[in-house]
Amino acid sequence: MQLTKETPADWWEVEALYDLCFAPGREALSSYRLRDGVAPVVDLCLVLRDENGLAAAIRYWPVVIGDAPVLLLGPIAVHPTHQGEGLGGWLMRDSLARARGLGWARVLLVGDAPYYSRFGFARLDRVLMPPPTNPARVLGLALVERAWDGVAGEVAKAPPST
Repeated sequence: MQLTKETPADWWEVEALYDLCFAPGREALSSYRLRDGVAPVVDLCLVLRDENGLAAAIRYWPVVIGDAPVLLLGPIAVHPTHQGEGLGGWLMRDSLARARGLGWARVLLVGDAPYYSRFGFARLDRVLMPPPTNPARVLGLALVERAWDGVAGEVAKAPPST
């Protein structure tokens, strides 16, 4: 298995993996509205490949809560033929370490708390994703101690980079 940064040439293959792993209409979810027209954080978008092709992928996007920069994790997907092999955990641990190394302080995702709690994610009661997101699925991780202290409110698209 080889871990590399996603390249522009990987884009459609990664999109096909997400289509395979997620329900139809995934792009109608509120998190996609935060990504629309925003470039992903390319240094954190990773793919895992074996001799047969794409096995797993993860992407991150910049968002803001008030004036606080936040990483929005997702989607993350593992090809059905590789599920249960620990690839999702590998992508999570590696990408979160890279994010910390790049100076990011906090990560947000919408997901299943029992799964993501093993990586340190916990419910964010004071952070509001656009509707119709279930508030119980809004989770955060501090990459720097106390990074979520005082961060509250609505999640918004990151301003364009200059």
